[in-house]
Amino acid sequence: MVKILQYEYPNGFYFSKDHMWAKIENEKVRVGITDFGQQIAGKILLVRSRRLEMTIDQGKILGTMETAKWVGPLKAPVSGVLVEFNTALRHAGANLVNKDPYGGGWMFFLTPTNLEEELKNLMTDPREIEVWLKEEIKDKQAPK
Repeated sequence: MVKILQYEYPNGFYFSKDHMWAKIENEKVRVGITDFGQQIAGKILLVRSRRLEMTIDQGKILGTMETAKWVGPLKAPVSGVLVEFNTALRHAGANLVNKDPYGGGWMFFLTPTNLEEELKNLMTDPREIEVWLKEEIKDKQAPK
């Protein structure tokens, strides 16, 4: 786990500028929101998924997330077929995302369709993430 500013970014994950992460697991990609994304959103009340078996392009909406002050899109870090939604977010509560964004708070599984090419659009280098994150914090006036 790498700490960048006050936010956690685990090794072996890929990160999008939409505050989503991707982790390759066998032939699928597990997807969730970053620590920064969940902290700036606040307490997450609800996560919704698009229809399973739907093909989603990189950067397009996989689902939505609702907080007390905001409802917004969750964008796919890579293109693929949406094959699973984390039903624990319904049963145990969406605040699992706040408690464990890289573990039990994962959101979706995709079967990727253009993985090798699209991974080039994502970040893995902590230095690159830090430069980008500083700009994000300045733009969003997030807690430092």
